[in-house]
Amino acid sequence: MRRRDATLDAGNFFAHAAALAARLPDRPAALNLCERRDNFLIAFAAMLIRNQTCVLPPSRVPAIVAEVMAEHPGGYKVDDALVDDAWVVHAGEQTLVPHVPADRIVVIGYTSGSTGRPRANRKTWGGFAASTALNASRLREVLPVAAEGCPPWIVATVPSQHMYGMELSVLMPLLGGMGIHSAHPLYPADIAAALAEVPAPRILVSTPVHLRALLESGVDLPDVQAVVSATAPLPAELAQAIKRRFGAVLLEFFGSTETCVIASRRTATEDAWRPYPGVTLQPVGEGTRVDAPWFESAMLLQDIVEVRTDGTFTVRGRNADMVEVAGKRASLADLARRLMAIPGVTDAVVFQPDDTGRGTVRRLAALVVANELTEPAILAQLALAVDPAFLPRPLLLVPRLPRNDVGKLPRAALLAALQR
Repeated sequence: MRRRDATLDAGNFFAHAAALAARLPDRPAALNLCERRDNFLIAFAAMLIRNQTCVLPPSRVPAIVAEVMAEHPGGYKVDDALVDDAWVVHAGEQTLVPHVPADRIVVIGYTSGSTGRPRANRKTWGGFAASTALNASRLREVLPVAAEGCPPWIVATVPSQHMYGMELSVLMPLLGGMGIHSAHPLYPADIAAALAEVPAPRILVSTPVHLRALLESGVDLPDVQAVVSATAPLPAELAQAIKRRFGAVLLEFFGSTETCVIASRRTATEDAWRPYPGVTLQPVGEGTRVDAPWFESAMLLQDIVEVRTDGTFTVRGRNADMVEVAGKRASLADLARRLMAIPGVTDAVVFQPDDTGRGTVRRLAALVVANELTEPAILAQLALAVDPAFLPRPLLLVPRLPRNDVGKLPRAALLAALQR
């Protein structure tokens, strides 16, 4: 791990984790609230040593943290201050990795709340080990032949508390044989600086929102061998622009908090997803049933997929994304895409507010970021591309959308913005 101005090797890392483990209270679970990635990793390893479950709340907002704490009686919080207090100046060389049974629940992760109340999902050590091995295999597939034998280094713009961040920035260094930079850079210049501090081959783990900002900034990056994107669909044109600009392979991961990553694609050249070996997808009325040998049971996703004869699949939308107004159906994501296609619109979301409770037909609402346009002008442009039944009313101009750390839009935040 690259930590500030030094590199922390495995021996010293586990020595620090053991020192923290000795100071943790004897409780069944802990909320890992560490903002610094190095502290998050050390805290997670300490919980493994103490046989405690690591709980990942969907946000550090006090009210949400309190709700999650209430669901885990006897739990406690671990933050950066607690980890720093247990730091050992001369850590020594402890190289013993704790033995963790495959069926042990090591993490409880919560969904982001983009489709409603956050839901808890239990993760076993065996499931994590299986999915991490597959993630590592897909990443190594896209690295150049010249990189064989060299441990890849990851710089991630996503927080460790998000399941995507957990998989790529926590489990990958612990189980996948890759290095990690402890920084959590967001601004383009900070991303470039963090990449420059680790050796090649370099892997940038990010999201569509961060990648678009990086591309538009004009900041130059050191040689990057692979760029990984997840959390939201990545437009093909953005993937192609990233590939041209930085000369790196763009690999997009498909997954969820419930399933972890289950498929990937090279979005600049492919529209279909390639599932991991052993993953099966079955379209059903409510979405898609997904199963894999390392799952405790089959999962139901709201994504509507089309499975091709060669085993790959395409995503047609989400069950929760489809809306019906006046007997007509449309996709919220497609409506947002059409809003984004209007010149001058830099960000947008279309959603359906809660039912009025009076039996009236629900209308759509939209939040739009467009500094030089008016609301009537945007609606006039959108009316040329969509059915009148799906014109969002209200359509409100806002300075920015209420995105969380990984670019998602929790439903509660959208409703609050609409009320304001």
